[in-house]
Amino acid sequence: MTSNGRSEVLIQVIADLFARRGLEMYAGEPITQTEHALQAALQAEQSGADSALITAALLHDVGHLLHGLDEDCAADGIDDKHEALGAEWLSRHFGFEVVEPVRLHVAAKRYLCAVDEDYFAQLSPASRLSLHLQGGPFTHAQARKFEEHPCFDAAIQLRRWDEQAKIPQLPTPPLERYLDYARTVMQVSSHETQ
Repeated sequence: MTSNGRSEVLIQVIADLFARRGLEMYAGEPITQTEHALQAALQAEQSGADSALITAALLHDVGHLLHGLDEDCAADGIDDKHEALGAEWLSRHFGFEVVEPVRLHVAAKRYLCAVDEDYFAQLSPASRLSLHLQGGPFTHAQARKFEEHPCFDAAIQLRRWDEQAKIPQLPTPPLERYLDYARTVMQVSSHETQ
């Protein structure tokens, strides 16, 4: 199969994930997984982000679409570790500029909660619950270390778009628009696309 053929297979796999699981509610919020992903990608696009960061915004919660847990697993006291699952899956198809912000978007929430009281105050009850399960706000030492990460700025941007992407019935462009960004940054090899 050609590189272009493998690219299209991967795009179809991503589209199928959203078709299968995207209509599930987004972890205690009044929107679906797909609405949340599209709103985050729209925020990134409107902010002038590059294709890699727009793709990261679209796919930052792909781990929720990959695991077999209920969408309300946090209410049962389960941290689904979706950021690690998503980053691992994405690393087979995308480079550092997409994968690292996805891997770090939970750490970015923990960081922002440690350094910005206003940020913590804006969190929804569902986001506060998941924060608790994810380890709570960073300590001072953890926050300083996180600031040194080469993807610190991208992870913080992604996290802010994540929090803003929870508006019921907000009109967004369709999924295909953002899959076009993903096409431009994917790294297709002979790896499996599943």
